Amino acid sequence: MRKLFLFFFLILSFGFYSQNKLKAYLDTKQFYAAELGNYIEIYLQFVGSSAKFTTVEGGIQAKIALNFSILQKGNVIRKDAYVLTSPLAIDSVQDDFYEVKRFAIPPGSYILKLELIDVLNDSKISAEKEITIVDFSSKPTISEIEIAEYAFKSDVASSFQKAGIHIIPLISNFFSTEISRIPVYFEVYNSQVTNDSLVGILCKIIDTENEKELEELTVLWRVASEPIIPVFKLIDIEKVPTGSFRIELDLVNPKMEILATNTYSFERSNELQEQFNPDKMVLDPSFQASITDDSVFYFLASLIPIARPAEIKNIISTLKSKNLEKSRKHIQAFWRESAPTNSYEAWIKYKIQVVFVEALYGNNFQDGHETDRGRVYLKYGAPSTHVVRENSPSEYPYEIWTYNKIGKYSNKRFVFYNPDLTNGAYRLLHSDVLGELKNAAWSQILSKRNTNNGDIDDPNKFNQKSWGANSGDLFRQY
Repeated sequence: MRKLFLFFFLILSFGFYSQNKLKAYLDTKQFYAAELGNYIEIYLQFVGSSAKFTTVEGGIQAKIALNFSILQKGNVIRKDAYVLTSPLAIDSVQDDFYEVKRFAIPPGSYILKLELIDVLNDSKISAEKEITIVDFSSKPTISEIEIAEYAFKSDVASSFQKAGIHIIPLISNFFSTEISRIPVYFEVYNSQVTNDSLVGILCKIIDTENEKELEELTVLWRVASEPIIPVFKLIDIEKVPTGSFRIELDLVNPKMEILATNTYSFERSNELQEQFNPDKMVLDPSFQASITDDSVFYFLASLIPIARPAEIKNIISTLKSKNLEKSRKHIQAFWRESAPTNSYEAWIKYKIQVVFVEALYGNNFQDGHETDRGRVYLKYGAPSTHVVRENSPSEYPYEIWTYNKIGKYSNKRFVFYNPDLTNGAYRLLHSDVLGELKNAAWSQILSKRNTNNGDIDDPNKFNQKSWGANSGDLFRQY
């Protein structure tokens, strides 16, 4: 099964260089409505350059078949399928396009499955995601926080509209120096049960590296108590430095006692990154000779695992241009900045690693550097120890990579698993490395091959019943 890449700071959908591989970004958020109850919103952003467009009257359009299924304990409880037609585009201009899908679901743990097919060329991708629905119906709570790519007031009913606001979701949590304010939408539920006519929403920005609050950016919004309070705000991040942060929203009563909390984590780069200018770069013959024309876009995309967020933005822009010479120059410029004294030698060493990762981890659906194992290998190097279990009686095939040292940190681990049992397409399930995917229920998910689900409070509740499972011991022994 092809994995849809979850678009957050460290995991990106790479292959912008290929016209025949459909690419999409996935995110989900939870809300509540009186007429629906608890519901989930599924956000999809389709990479325009990866879809096939056909000429229609007035421009060009793409068609994507979408198949949604939500399962609980192996049973499908919600499903839908239809064909999405992209907005009309100008000939040769293929902008990204979006879809929002809602499902009403009671509180509990579920698996979301997606299948996306490009109708015009049969390119297909699939995704699977664990979701846990929290009960927003009874006590004071704050919904999940949705970030807007852009938003405007609208009376036109659509799946993008909430509370009279048309919101195009931003499926990313990286904000470059050009962005000074983050548009956020969230909802407050059941504040009226406090019997206070007014409640407060305390908005903080916290540095996750040291858990320090940026107090000068803390604001308090006062709102009238209602069963459902929709809130759309612009959060100022102009003075937020480079690093990892979270927005913390606290619902407080007049005594400033916290009634409910929700958070949103993001990455910030406040370092000015110049747009790559190919006109200022002269090709070095050695760089030119080291890359054949049919592999230029591939090797430029292979830099994404080791690039900074602002650099990734420039790489993607160059890949979208489909300009061969510009892409060659971009590879050279990247290594001249990364290794100014030995740029060619550093590039050749990295190229060898990319080829190695391709041979080891590439599959029918992804290039090696697109896979989770390939990305981690290229970013952090070879693991110090490497445990492989392909035939555990109670667990999906898995690997545990341990690094004795990553930067200033010691004894860091990655757990990869293959729930599809095909293609060697192992996915990152859990890591204790700062900024990587953390999953408290990783052991339970790994054992789902023959283990009952736990519950929201204890997702690993039934793991002790899995005969032959030893991944937890292997994870802890280093």
